[in-house]
Amino acid sequence: MNPKVSIIMGSLSDMPVMEEAAKFLDQMEIPFEMNALSAHRTPGRVAEFAEKAAGRGVKVIIAAAGGAAHLPGVIAASTTLPVIGVPVKSAQSVAGLDSILSILQMPSGIPVATMALNGAKNAAIFALQILALSDPQVARKMAEFKLSLAGKIIEANDSLKNISYKFKVQ
Repeated sequence: MNPKVSIIMGSLSDMPVMEEAAKFLDQMEIPFEMNALSAHRTPGRVAEFAEKAAGRGVKVIIAAAGGAAHLPGVIAASTTLPVIGVPVKSAQSVAGLDSILSILQMPSGIPVATMALNGAKNAAIFALQILALSDPQVARKMAEFKLSLAGKIIEANDSLKNISYKFKVQ
């Protein structure tokens, strides 16, 4: 089985954030791979990975990085696959703003879809929405997932009805 989605992180310190993407892909039964690559420490491996990803069946790449956060952009420069960037708030980070801007402010011709700070689950959801364009089974799973979100809000509203306050109007 070939991976459809590739999760790439700059180091294992990004794993606590990126495991949310992995859990969602696993829950949705989407084959994926995970690798640690560094735009600064292993630039040759990053380029090789990006150039060969499509040939291995990868359709979408989720790339996470903190600090200067060059990894998603470097990958996007070496592939025609869609790249989804996840800025990670790292120990050296300036409240995560450096990571967000490094991924968000890509030059013309090298787009990276940028998620919120630590937004790994949304990256996985967005990756599946891309896959759903050409895969009816993934489209069905995503439709069911979106319906389940509505159900959670309906349940929350029902729970709020049972909470009473002196001046709360039912």
